[in-house]
Amino acid sequence: MFAVRYHRYGGSEVLGVEEAEEPHAGPGQVRIAVRATGITPADHYLRAGMLRSVATLDLPHIPGMDAAGIVDEVGEGVTGTAVGDAVFGLVPFADLGGATAQYAVLEAWAPKPRSWTFEEAGGAAGNIDTATRVFHALEVTEGMTLLIDGAAGGVGTITAQLARARGLTVIGTASERNHAFLGELGVIPVTYGAGLADRLAPLAPHGVDVVLDAAGKGSLAELVAIAGDPHRVITIADPDAARHGVRLSRSQPGESPGWAGLPLAAELADQGRLTVPLHAVFPLKEAATAHDLSATGHARGKIVITVP
Repeated sequence: MFAVRYHRYGGSEVLGVEEAEEPHAGPGQVRIAVRATGITPADHYLRAGMLRSVATLDLPHIPGMDAAGIVDEVGEGVTGTAVGDAVFGLVPFADLGGATAQYAVLEAWAPKPRSWTFEEAGGAAGNIDTATRVFHALEVTEGMTLLIDGAAGGVGTITAQLARARGLTVIGTASERNHAFLGELGVIPVTYGAGLADRLAPLAPHGVDVVLDAAGKGSLAELVAIAGDPHRVITIADPDAARHGVRLSRSQPGESPGWAGLPLAAELADQGRLTVPLHAVFPLKEAATAHDLSATGHARGKIVITVP
């Protein structure tokens, strides 16, 4: 098969399209002919070697954590999914990638919503998993107010919509140019940065119940002060979390509590209650450009690579 791979750590220049050995579905897995895959910050952190202290890659490595496509192999023990089904989902955690290729193996998946294109579905699963894990960790319930720091990105936009579907009020930080965009998603927008507590006061006179830091821009001290308790704050992006008493949420080997969110999200999508905002879509040959754009941290929604 053809795939995007890199043979050494480095910048986006190490990425290239080349031939690679096909993967095959093991027990409890399916293989798909990939149509689209999303880019996550972890993809360029891994490629740059920034996570070598906690994650060792077998080089050459194919990036990509989530994907959408057509099932063409079904592993032993899999029920309810057949060859020819359109699905979206996540690659095995232990592989730390593999989706930016002609074929990929998924260990968690759900039927692709009829209302989503493959591009939208290809960029959805990782963010749905993250959002659902965060809800589980924060023990969110209907009626709560959730503050998302960095609400206009891929994780923020999906988390906000899923939170609203659970009956939460969502306030999201973003630059002013993204305020109208957040408003269209049902989010109360507020400008990020110093002095956030003062700007929040009229928007949430009774305070916020839980906080997600999706930006990782060094705001944890202020977010803890706003929440009043570090246990009510969770980050997916700031490695300095422990110093503030805040939990850092990451995918772990084994079944994730976030996997249950995939079929639920698919149902919401077909009800018209969940969209996947796309910032940009690139062909496979422009994977390096897509990685560079993702690394800026300024995407409004998801960056996706399509596979011919």
